[in-house]
Amino acid sequence: MDRMRDFDPFAASIFAGNEYMGVAGAGSLQVDNPSTLEPVGRIAIVPAVALEEILVRSRLAQKAWARIPVKERAARLHEVAHSLKSRSCQRVCELLTREMGKPFPESEGEVRNVAPIFEYYAELAKDHAGSVAGTIQPGNLQFKRYDPYGVSAHILPYNYPLLIMAFTVAASLAAGNAVVIKPSPVTSLSTLAFMEHFRSLPAGLVTCLTGDGSVGRCLVESPRTDVVAFTGSAEVARTVAVACAQRMKPCVIEAGGNDPIIVSDRADADFAAAAVTCSSFHLSGQICTSTERVFVVEGIYDEFMRRFVDRVSKLRVGDGLGKSEIGPLATRALRDRIAGLVARAVEQGAIVETGGRIPPERPTGWFYEPTVLSNVRPEMEIMQDEIFGPVAPVCRVRSVPEGIEFANRSKYGLGASIITTDLAEAMLAIEELDSGMVWVNNPMVDNDALPFGGRKMSGLGRELGREGLDAFRQVKFVTLDPTQKPSDWWYPYPDSAFHRADG
Repeated sequence: MDRMRDFDPFAASIFAGNEYMGVAGAGSLQVDNPSTLEPVGRIAIVPAVALEEILVRSRLAQKAWARIPVKERAARLHEVAHSLKSRSCQRVCELLTREMGKPFPESEGEVRNVAPIFEYYAELAKDHAGSVAGTIQPGNLQFKRYDPYGVSAHILPYNYPLLIMAFTVAASLAAGNAVVIKPSPVTSLSTLAFMEHFRSLPAGLVTCLTGDGSVGRCLVESPRTDVVAFTGSAEVARTVAVACAQRMKPCVIEAGGNDPIIVSDRADADFAAAAVTCSSFHLSGQICTSTERVFVVEGIYDEFMRRFVDRVSKLRVGDGLGKSEIGPLATRALRDRIAGLVARAVEQGAIVETGGRIPPERPTGWFYEPTVLSNVRPEMEIMQDEIFGPVAPVCRVRSVPEGIEFANRSKYGLGASIITTDLAEAMLAIEELDSGMVWVNNPMVDNDALPFGGRKMSGLGRELGREGLDAFRQVKFVTLDPTQKPSDWWYPYPDSAFHRADG
């Protein structure tokens, strides 16, 4: 491996041993800007032999890291957060926008939200290391403690590569593991550039390996990784979960969603339109918690639709480095899939209220207009599949309870929202919506201290909160007896303990 002093987006490098380096025998893959289709750089496709060699080094680094007192470990994680806060992230943000097309303010917002996650887990790991139970034997101490697994593998999506990385990487490091990060091919360059913030940690503790699906598969299947965190499509998530189960390897799976939002006739129509516009079209709908099904109570339907369509029609489509809210889809395949979903919905009776096409003023790039569909029925394909694009299908319902019933008719269960001023309706939604997260009047919000994750086909386990830390450590039950006094149940049994029936 040839070491390089600085990250070069055209050098097809990896990050290992706190250095950017080339990999002998690696292939490469070109990354193109989805707005302009111009090349942004090249990434390495790490061969399996090199991957296994790197994992050996990761395990050595982890052994030393696990022995560090937790107070020092926390201080080192705070150094990562300080690096993020004190140094310019302009280069990372620009690379992120050029790679996947997200508007630059959203790239900045993503990076800005990473440091607090490292700060949170740095402190939580000091506070939450086990517990002592009431003893069942006088003079004994019985307690549980947590140990790290060893090496965790983190397979990331393209939409929020840095933030979602922090969700699990910060927790895993705090728990005492080494981490190996495998970014999406779409956003590997910005993820690699971000790695410089980990240089304050011991060499080998954080590694970033790039490539296609074969690299992720090797990380999941390798006996040198001990726990897996995966975020991606439900189809790939199922494959990862099965591979982990076959190896009895724990995993945290976030597999997307088909999130509903219910607009009550007790809501303010303008507020509801603003909320649904943001939750449906933020990052061009390429968010696992995006609103993908809109259920509007008939009493407010007409007014809501007028305001909603008006807002959506004014969203600006363009390059993420310009003044726009709606950037391109990350790849042509994603854009074409969205176009197909909309076309089939129209064939089934849906009406395009705005959008519904590739913008003629953007002939280059993977753009699709923000689209609102009406006359939509719950059983339509577009209401059942994860859309993951700038499309909002709207279904009229008679009441909030009916909206909840339709909202729960999904194989997914990540998040769900309701817009209402009625406390009883809010409480009904909180109790009845079958999802891992429920938002009342404030969709898509997360909190570092509370668990993030879903039900049903939306995944396994939780990220963030104490649950997110526990996902990367294994529990051990301990009994400590300071004496050497035999217990009364040890051999040999006294004669009085034996019973023989007469006759």
